[in-house]
Amino acid sequence: MMDAVFAVTKDARVVFASAACERIFGYTPQEMIGKSMFDMMLPEDREMTRDSIVDVMSGLPQFHFENRYVRKDGQIVHIMWSARWSPADQLRIGVARDITERKRAEAKQAVLYAIAEAAFAADDLPTLFRLIHRIVGSLLPADNFSVSLYDEQTDQLSFPYHVDAHEPAPQPYTSATGALCAETLRTGQPLLLAGDALRDRLTALNTPIAVMPLCWLSVPLNVHKGAIGVLVLKSYPVGVCYSEKDVELLQFACTQIATVIERQQMQARLQYLAQYDQLTALPNRGVLYDRLKVALALARREQGRLSVLYIDLDKFKQVNDTQGHGVGDRLLQEVAARLRQCVRDADTVARVGGDEFVVLLQGLPLPEHASQVADTIHHMLTRPYTIDGHDLSIRPSIGIALYPDHGEFEHDLLKHADTAMYRMKNAGATLIGGAIEIDQPLPVDIATPIDIATPIDIATPIDIAAPTDIAEPDEILTPSALGNNAFMSASA
Repeated sequence: MMDAVFAVTKDARVVFASAACERIFGYTPQEMIGKSMFDMMLPEDREMTRDSIVDVMSGLPQFHFENRYVRKDGQIVHIMWSARWSPADQLRIGVARDITERKRAEAKQAVLYAIAEAAFAADDLPTLFRLIHRIVGSLLPADNFSVSLYDEQTDQLSFPYHVDAHEPAPQPYTSATGALCAETLRTGQPLLLAGDALRDRLTALNTPIAVMPLCWLSVPLNVHKGAIGVLVLKSYPVGVCYSEKDVELLQFACTQIATVIERQQMQARLQYLAQYDQLTALPNRGVLYDRLKVALALARREQGRLSVLYIDLDKFKQVNDTQGHGVGDRLLQEVAARLRQCVRDADTVARVGGDEFVVLLQGLPLPEHASQVADTIHHMLTRPYTIDGHDLSIRPSIGIALYPDHGEFEHDLLKHADTAMYRMKNAGATLIGGAIEIDQPLPVDIATPIDIATPIDIATPIDIAAPTDIAEPDEILTPSALGNNAFMSASA
């Protein structure tokens, strides 16, 4: 007989099990006697099973009740029960049918729909990863679940999503999780480890492990160009062991998951390209305009102040002409990095042209603060640059517009600051020995003169005498990939 027959007491202890129970549960009939069925049952299914038992013992037979159990080898089996209560014997009589293969087939179909819905519902990768965790959890136990992504340009693994009961976010390559993910990525094949094999592998890695896992399953996220990451499931003692059937099921899911992640990455990249300058990683003109519009609405509502600083690098074209566009690109990247250091996190630094930048300062208590920030920017940008063995200096011209003094709307403030900047640009700078030197005092123009002789304390003081860390341009985008300063009109 393919099905197994059981007789259990009121408290679910087995008093009889047929020979077929060994094929289904992995235990011999003798091993089953005295066991509680709840001890073998998945914890998630225990409550609904208790509700079903109440119905059976009330005289309502069950014919198609389904729940899950952990076999002796740690694998999960899906069971469909037919059960009734025997008042004379004070026992529940049940027939168990293994429907695991049917449930796997159903799960494959369901996962296709679920992943398609997740791709449509997720606005970003973190949301997508949470939905994927839920989907995988409907297929297999996934209490400990990680997504690792591979960046081909930097040859680095990252863990943007990691849920684990015993391990914090792993370090790529140096942690056990990172090392096993790297192996999965390198081979392009699933990795299933349990028992002594897992213990020996982790011991050989010689990395600290808080709790030794019971089972490890990692599957590469393969797309047409290769693996873009790895999906990881782990279980700990008292958990389940994954099987080759689980590997097959997870591989099927990962094929769909990898496609969705790749599409989401592409959409995020396109959105980034639409909003940020590729060379400097600064917001572009469109983002600046949107943020200025929001800042103005807030300033009107709260009767606050803000300022726009328009910055142009004098004689920048001569750097391109004499040193080459590669050096010009690196110079623009370092200028962008220095500008970020001059403002608060709440402020915006945008690149709006070849060598033109705009700084949006929000929530200024006093108009004098804008002039002090401009002074800080001037000192920071006029400090020498060393790029590819070339010693360079550059002179910025800075125009300031204040809200509400110089306009109520975005275009008014930008136009005023631009006009003020060009007045200062015409103050002049001379090119001596291949380096730009200043022959004028601070080139800042503002309609209403401001006395800045007395130092003013602003929210984020800048030590302009101390060395500053400039972001490595390759971390943004290599100049060779962009060229010509990423703007055709860089001709200040």
